[in-house]
Amino acid sequence: MGSVTPTTAAGPAAHRALVVDDEEPLARLVAGYLQRDGFEVHVAFNGLEALEKARTVDPDVVVLDLGLPGMDGVEVCRELRTFSDCYVVMLTARAEEVDTLIGLAVGADDYVTKPFSPRELTARVGVLMRRPRRPAESTRASDAGAPPIPPLVFGALAIDTVAREVSVDGTLIALTRTEFDVLTALANRPHVAFSRHALIEAVWGDHWVGDEHLVDVHVLHVRRKLGDTAEEQRFVRTVRGVGYRMGQG
Repeated sequence: MGSVTPTTAAGPAAHRALVVDDEEPLARLVAGYLQRDGFEVHVAFNGLEALEKARTVDPDVVVLDLGLPGMDGVEVCRELRTFSDCYVVMLTARAEEVDTLIGLAVGADDYVTKPFSPRELTARVGVLMRRPRRPAESTRASDAGAPPIPPLVFGALAIDTVAREVSVDGTLIALTRTEFDVLTALANRPHVAFSRHALIEAVWGDHWVGDEHLVDVHVLHVRRKLGDTAEEQRFVRTVRGVGYRMGQG
């Protein structure tokens, strides 16, 4: 069974992380780096144990190996998304694009290809955790007596940025945090064509380092969940040679 590191030397940890990898030395190495960065760290070495711990400790972020024995990382991530909206960083030993697409299609927020630097991985996790909490900011504004913030509407699509809810024709659509943030970044500036780099900065922040084609995968997934396609482009349009912008619905 994996061990638990509940606090750091500086005091109680601000965020909880779950590291899942069947390579025990690697899992403990990554856990050590995250602990030094102030995380409360939990470790699991197989998929079933990972899901059990995720239900128990409610992590803010999960570092998840794709190639787990038995229940692989894709299945773990798919099951995790039924009860948690934590950030997921997928680890893969294979650089083929199909692995990345599969991992992200079930709700991963980012991926890192082995071999990797533990410091690079923890930096990527740190970028996720620093992403602004826009709904909290909006809620505080409403509590201060500001008028309620209306949903953003594009035809049949409605985006409630306060409740973080998306609906199409009145039916709620389940998006991950990253999918919601990508869609909201486009919706907040509907007449702007975003490059991949601009979307990365808007969602992940200007300290993110990695493959910018990550944006394409999230857009494909958003379209699929909204019932949109690359041919129709009702809600998310492709701007050839530039990137993406909102459609009119």
